[in-house]
Formats: sequence, C-alpha cells, structure tokens
Amino acid sequence: MRRWAAAVTGMAAVLASGPAEARLTRFVVTEQTAAPGHADWVILQGYYEGEVDPADPHNRGITDIALAARLPNGRVGYSATFAIAMPSDLRTASGVLLYDVPNRGNGGVAPDPQRHIRVVSGWQGDIAPAPGLQTLVAPVAHNRDGTAVTGPVLQRFVDVPAGTASVAITGGIGRPTPRPLPVSLDTRKARLFRQTADDARPVDIASRDWAFADCRTRAFPGIPDPTRLCVRGGFAPNRAYTLVYRGRDPKVLGIGFAAVRDLNAFLRYADRDEAGTPNPLAGAVRWSIVTGTSQSGNFVRSLIALGFNQAEDGHIVFDGANPNIAARQVPLNIRFGVPGGAANLYEPGSEGALWWSRYDDRRRGRGISSLLDRCTASGTCPKIVETFGSTETWGLRMSPTLVGTDARHDLPLPSNVRRYYFPGVTHNGSARGGFPVAGETPPAGADFCTLAWNPNPSSDTRRALLQALVDWVSAGKAPPASRYPTLAAGDLVAPEAGAMGWPAIPGAPTPTGKLNNFLDYDFGAGFDYVDLSGVITRQPPRIRQVIPSLVPRVDADGNEMAGIPSVQMLVPLGTYTGWNVRKRGYGAGGGCGFIGGLIPFARTRAERLATGDPRPSLEERYRDHAGFVARVRAAAETQVAAGWLLRGDADRILREAEASDVLR
Repeated sequence: MRRWAAAVTGMAAVLASGPAEARLTRFVVTEQTAAPGHADWVILQGYYEGEVDPADPHNRGITDIALAARLPNGRVGYSATFAIAMPSDLRTASGVLLYDVPNRGNGGVAPDPQRHIRVVSGWQGDIAPAPGLQTLVAPVAHNRDGTAVTGPVLQRFVDVPAGTASVAITGGIGRPTPRPLPVSLDTRKARLFRQTADDARPVDIASRDWAFADCRTRAFPGIPDPTRLCVRGGFAPNRAYTLVYRGRDPKVLGIGFAAVRDLNAFLRYADRDEAGTPNPLAGAVRWSIVTGTSQSGNFVRSLIALGFNQAEDGHIVFDGANPNIAARQVPLNIRFGVPGGAANLYEPGSEGALWWSRYDDRRRGRGISSLLDRCTASGTCPKIVETFGSTETWGLRMSPTLVGTDARHDLPLPSNVRRYYFPGVTHNGSARGGFPVAGETPPAGADFCTLAWNPNPSSDTRRALLQALVDWVSAGKAPPASRYPTLAAGDLVAPEAGAMGWPAIPGAPTPTGKLNNFLDYDFGAGFDYVDLSGVITRQPPRIRQVIPSLVPRVDADGNEMAGIPSVQMLVPLGTYTGWNVRKRGYGAGGGCGFIGGLIPFARTRAERLATGDPRPSLEERYRDHAGFVARVRAAAETQVAAGWLLRGDADRILREAEASDVLR
C-alpha cells in the first residue's frame, strides 16, 4: 500500500478558495438539549451519512474499499453517530474545536470551562449500535463477482473461569465485539490450540473435542452455533485458547478514518451538507485539535500516519493532536481486524512506523519511515503533544518509539512534536489521585494483581499540557521543552531489577520478568507492515524475533526519575510502579496487563526497621501531618510555576492533602 503514499505525495495543501468538500451527504440532529447545569450550553446528538470516492488518492489506501458496495454515483457510503457540546451563543465560543476520539464506543460531551466546542463521533465499525454509544456502520466487502470474501480469523480466550461450558466468539477488551461468522461449522476445517504461560508451545485440541456450539443448556457437543465455542470437559483457567477459522464478510473498518476526517472537515469548513442542512458550527471554528487516550490515542497516530489529516479537497483537518498513553497504532485498516484489542499475544498494532522522525527499521527489514511521512508530503502535519507514562513502557511496548527497534540511540523529535512522560503511573488515567482520608488503607489491586492499585495520577499534568497545546495551536505560544527518558541522560536501561537500581524491598516483587515483550510477527505476504494495513494471510502469525526494549531507571525508593512527576510523585507515600504481578490464572507470576502497582512506605522508623525496608518511613520524610501538607504545598507551587499544573488543580490537591489522614 505504499503506492498510496506515492499517489498522495506532492499534492498541494493550499486551501481551496471556496467551502471545503467534506463529503457529508446528510447531517441529522436527532436531539437538542440544554446541558445540565449550564443553561448557556447546548448538546446536539444525531448521526451523519457520508460518501467516499474509492478512486480518490485520499481514500485509495482504505483496505477493501475497492470491494465495498457502490452507490449509483460510484461512491461508497457509511454512517456514524455524533455528539456536540457548544455554547448557545457561538460568538462566545473560543474558536477551538476539541474532537475526542471515543474509546470502544464510550464517548460523551460536556461544556468546556474554556468554552471550547467539544465533539465525539463513532469510528469503530465492529461495535453494534446501541443507545449511549458512538458507533459507525461500515460497508461489507464482497468479491467482484458477488461471492463472499473469506480469510483466516484468529481469536484468543484467556482467563475463562473454571467450569465454563462455552464462550462467545468475540474480540477486543473492555467492550467485546462479535467476530466474523465462520464459513463452516466443521471443526476439521479450523484449528483450536491451548497454551500455558510457562510453555507457550501450542497444543492442538482434536477436532472431535470442540465445536462451534452453545453448551450452556445442552452438554457437549451442544447446540450448533457459529457465534460460540464449546470444549469437551470445559476450559482450564490457567490456559489460553486460540481459535483460528476461515471467516467471511469482512467489514471495511478503515472507513472509520475517513468518517472522522470528513465530519471534522465539515464542521470546520462547510456551510451545509449536500442535502442543504446547515452546519451548526459554521463560522465558529478557527482551530481544531484531536485527542485520544489509549486505543483512541493509537487511532490518532494512525489517522496522521495514513494521511487522513488532509480532507479530500486538500484542507488540513486538525491543527493539533494529543495521542495520550498510546504506544502503538490501531489495527483498524486490516481485513478482519480487531481495533478493540491491545498488545496481547498475536495481536497486531506495533508493526508499522512508531516514531515521529524518519528511522531506518533495519532490525525488522522495513526500511525508512515515520508517522509523519504523508502529512509532511502534503503540508498537513499538526502540532503534536505526545503524553505517556510508565505502564506504556512496561505493558504496551513503547520503547521503539523512543529508541527504535535496535534500542541503541535516542530518536530525535521533529520541531512540531513535544513529548512528555508521566513517571510511575498506571495506564488509562485510572489512578484515583488524591491522598488517603479517614484512615483509608492503600487501594486494593485488581482482583488478579498482587500489588495494590497505583493511585499516582497523570490527569492533572495532562490537563496543563492540553492547555499548552491549545495555546501552541491558537496563539503560536510554544509549549515547554519535551521531558521524557533518554539514553543520552542515562534514563533508559534493561527491564531488570539490577539495571534499574531497584531497591531490595522485603516481601515485595521485583520488576524482572514483568515486561510485555515486543514481538516481531510474520502475518504473511498480504500484509502491509509499514502502514499496518491490508490482509493478514498467516494466522497465528509466526514470531520472528523479540525486539529489545528499555525502561526508565529508578531512585532509592524504586520510583522513576525522568519526565514530569505529579505532586503525588514529588511527595510520595510509597513506590509507584507501571507494572504489577498477575496473581492467578494464565501467566500467574508474570506481568499483570496494563495495571500499575503501589508498595506503601512504612509509617514509622520502627515499623520500617522491623521489616528491613530500606525506604525511609513517612515520619522520617515528613515528620507529621503538617509537614506533609507543607511539602505538598511547595511541590504544587513549583509545578504551577513550571507550567506542569493548572492553578485550580493545585488548589484542589492541597485541599485533598489537608483533608487526608496522612500522619494524623
């Protein structure tokens, strides 16, 4: 699909003199309400219909777009939901549109304190439409003679509870989505194998011992059902099961990129849709920024990499972008793709370019590429603020973004990119933040992780950085210099306790063996690795090699030192890790997914000495509650002065510290 790049290369980004041609045929508001508690704000909800020209160079790289059903005008249609929060009087709006990419269909809007317009919409075409979700209806690919498109489909099942009779064949995490139906229910034409974490070699299950069936009400072999898997004798919770079968009727999921592009180009530039319905934001948008967290941040990276920040008529769509805690690209533009997946075994997402500057991926033999190749050629690159934290380095394979696949040198950042690291945080902003109150004990870990849940937040720092991105885009005010771990500074080391400088904490696990290894997959000749697009022909993929990965070193407390620490990290109550330990089930004793951990400090020196903990106790650090609060106040003021914390958040953090039960 690199020929797509050649087709787009050299296309001028000069803005057209007339309204933008954002191919929305219908823009339909189905509900308009006042925002709760904000009489001067309006919430619009509805759906829109769009069309893309398969022959247009901007769309040609969408996998299977040439096999999608055509409308009478030769275009390919789609529809998606949307929601908009806007001031009732658009003259009071800031002029900034913030488009938040929904994560697995979850997406709402609310009034923005800075009076920015907030927008969400559906892009993930494998999620079934349902109230409260942002979804997209994508076309289905068919062969030119009308027959079904078929191909290998892979689905894994992990941590199935003991005694489970059958499971649904669904993909993704957080919101499982139905997988394509099998061409045949004959298990001799498919494959099911199991693995243990200690011995990953596949052990095939005989075709007579499993079925495409529902065994919940009838014993094996159950009731034939193409949407469920049944195993004779049930599933073992300490094993992973992998199903490979021939599926049919893939959806053209990559059209989700075009849907996001076209909606935002319409809202920014157009007066009305092709049916004559007015654009509710006409004339109100001067700057557009796209943000996404985790899966949605991967979407932002791919949208830019695949050239979808340029509208069909050449306009730039987004002036700024914030891919947050996003270490990969989203596996959306793939036949039978699973965009709701993560960095688990056999899942694509890290095959393409992962770096913003051009880098020669010699280790994998993929040549020179960058995430910005297409937008550089068309002059439509946004200003980028990339934010990520500890769990992305441990669980989501972030290392090559920083040091390439050879892990030998720091990769430079282009002038339009800033990068900021959140040390010692867990994934997805799930840390509660604040400080314990009323005798609260450290929060429990996830029921399958050993360490307590990591409470160290990244949300406060990210809010300040988003404001910096808005100022960069709208006023030309450059944000602070990038802050992240580098080889040059000695921040990045092997993911082992000794190399990291990990302290000997009695009774606590060490980080050794907790890294989610970066695997180099062979998905077959039909796959476009650099673009993370095309057709997978080899399932399961062959593992060619393990790519070396580095992680940040730590101080004597076991806390990371590089990046922008939160106030909680500057005034710590324990060791905050981006890794954790799986307590049971498949992979017990190894890393625990994308959940960070907390190892609390002892309260007193006597308690510390009794256990042999080398880390100073809370009393040794802060003396008493007043001393703790004073340290929090000083740290918060320092972060505000440096631009890493907004004043409102600093005031809130201080109130939380004063109300806390720390050393009372």
